[in-house]
Amino acid sequence: MRTLKLKLYMIGTIAFLVALSTLFFTIILSLAGAPLLLLAPMVVIFNLIQWLIAPYIIDALYGVREAPPYQYPRLHEIVERLSRRSKIAKPKVMISRIDIPNAFAYGSPLTGSRVAVTKGLLDVLEEEEVEAVIGHELGHLKHRDVHIMMFASVLPAIFYYVGYSLMMSAYYGGYRTRDRRNNAGALILIGMLSLVVYYIVSLVVLYLSRLREYYADVHSASIVEDGARNLSEALAKIVTFTGRYAARRGLTPEVGAFKALFISDPDTAAKDTRELTRYGITRDSELVRSIASREITWFDRLMEVFSTHPNVVKRIRALLELQ
Repeated sequence: MRTLKLKLYMIGTIAFLVALSTLFFTIILSLAGAPLLLLAPMVVIFNLIQWLIAPYIIDALYGVREAPPYQYPRLHEIVERLSRRSKIAKPKVMISRIDIPNAFAYGSPLTGSRVAVTKGLLDVLEEEEVEAVIGHELGHLKHRDVHIMMFASVLPAIFYYVGYSLMMSAYYGGYRTRDRRNNAGALILIGMLSLVVYYIVSLVVLYLSRLREYYADVHSASIVEDGARNLSEALAKIVTFTGRYAARRGLTPEVGAFKALFISDPDTAAKDTRELTRYGITRDSELVRSIASREITWFDRLMEVFSTHPNVVKRIRALLELQ
């Protein structure tokens, strides 16, 4: 039942996103003229190229390399077994040099699908928790989240570049004559409208990203034995360790660059950990219960609107319901 509701929410969100983008783009084109039609294909092509080469950038940024089967036999065994249960081809298994515990799925037609786990994940989590995290990442691959979110991210990018181009055009070429001043004023207004639409559409894309995180959680719970419990404990440990790491050493800028890829948002981990350390929690089950029982403030709800990942309290409560 929960899976069906998530599917309906996602289909509705994607339909709303496409309809909203089409409506505003039609309005902006009618106001600004046909030349803008040339800009949209350029933005799409740019994003397609970025998508194709993104795995190479991620590998370089996070120190990712392929995990040799002889060195990580259990990891390969887990990925292969869960891939069969997910009814997808086994992706390449990768290891990242990052010390914080996390994992991510990525890929493109040039590189194929990949699942990466960080060195920190293998050091901090127990094997059944690692299995639940990998189940989540395979859920992203099964649901084609990499492709869907690439498509979704193109839509706000179009409005951003349209708005930016119009305002730059008005600023640099619109103030020489009276007619051009009038034209420049119109271009600035249309450009501002485009940027407003960019922010609105971006919020819808973020909402879609959060839905797909829930969907991947449900997938992990469905293919991993006791997956909901193991994934909730894994998330609790990831949040706690990452927050302590951030407080101790500070997160590197590279970690935040592709934070949408991670199973948990590193940017919110420090705040989550400050809330937890007051309780002196040591056991996994206590850690999960402490997070689930936390009050969600209006500030938490506001911050979630601008996040690629669901609020960790809501996410763990959803997993507890799946048990």
